[in-house]
Amino acid sequence: MDELSDLYAEVIMDHQRHPRNFGKLENFDREIQMTNSSCGDQISLQIKFENEKIKDLKFTGMGCAISMASASVMTEVMKGLSVKEAKHFCDEFLEMIREGKVPADDLKDAKVFSNIHKYPMRIKCATLAWHALQKAIE
Repeated sequence: MDELSDLYAEVIMDHQRHPRNFGKLENFDREIQMTNSSCGDQISLQIKFENEKIKDLKFTGMGCAISMASASVMTEVMKGLSVKEAKHFCDEFLEMIREGKVPADDLKDAKVFSNIHKYPMRIKCATLAWHALQKAIE
């Protein structure tokens, strides 16, 4: 592996081993539960909104390292964003996953998933949490 791939793998494993915002949000406005039918990954996402912004969000669930790391990264990227910004970043992330093109926008650690398009069986794992968020903010 090259140095960048090693770094990406390290970030993904860190988020999988130490997921950020994992747990049940006590006072939430919306909850979405989704399952990846092809492998069984599951997520429950709770969101608290305030003034058209995502004030807080947490997730629970179980799944592969890619699925859990992606959910962890997604919660870090989205916390504090307006709903409009969150929709934009979801679209950017999903396009990156499909095409491998890293957007100019600051997706923070989410950029580590830019090579997932090379592994079609992992795309649903990486996008599960992001699709849950899209559904929650529609």
